[in-house]
Amino acid sequence: MENNNLDCPVDFVPINENKARLTAFMVMLLTLMFLYNGLRFIVFFLFVDFCMRAFKRGKYSLLSIISDWIIKLLNIKNKPVDKAPKRFAAGMGMSITALMLILLLFKANNAADIFAVIIIVFAFLESVLGFCAGCHVHSIIKNIFKTNS
Repeated sequence: MENNNLDCPVDFVPINENKARLTAFMVMLLTLMFLYNGLRFIVFFLFVDFCMRAFKRGKYSLLSIISDWIIKLLNIKNKPVDKAPKRFAAGMGMSITALMLILLLFKANNAADIFAVIIIVFAFLESVLGFCAGCHVHSIIKNIFKTNS
C-alpha cells in the first residue's frame, strides 16, 4: 500500500541500511541503559554521536565506527538506502537528546525519561522493523509549514 502523503527527504547519497539499523539498535540499548541507571553521560554521549551523524561527520561517530566493525566481523552485506532520511532522524535524535540534557540540568528527570522512551520507540522501529519514523515526522513537519502558493 502506497502512502502518497509521505514525503521523505532525499539526497541520492546511498548508505548501508544494515549499518543504520545496527546503529539505531545501539541507540536503543544505550537509551534503555540510561532509563535503567540514570547515568547522564549516556545522554551526553548520544547527543554528541547524533550531532556527528546529523552534521555529516558520521565517520567520527563512535556508534557508526562500531557498526562498521560489526558489519565487517559478521560479513553483513550492503543494502543501499538514501542517506537523507537517516540524517534527518539523527537531527531529530540530536534535538531530543539536547532537550533531555536541558531537562536533566533542571532536575526534570521524569520529563527526560518520557523523551528517552520516544527515542527507544523510534530506534526500535528502525532497528528491528526497518520502519523509518523520520520520514513520517518529516512529512508531518512539512505539511504543518506548507504554504498555499
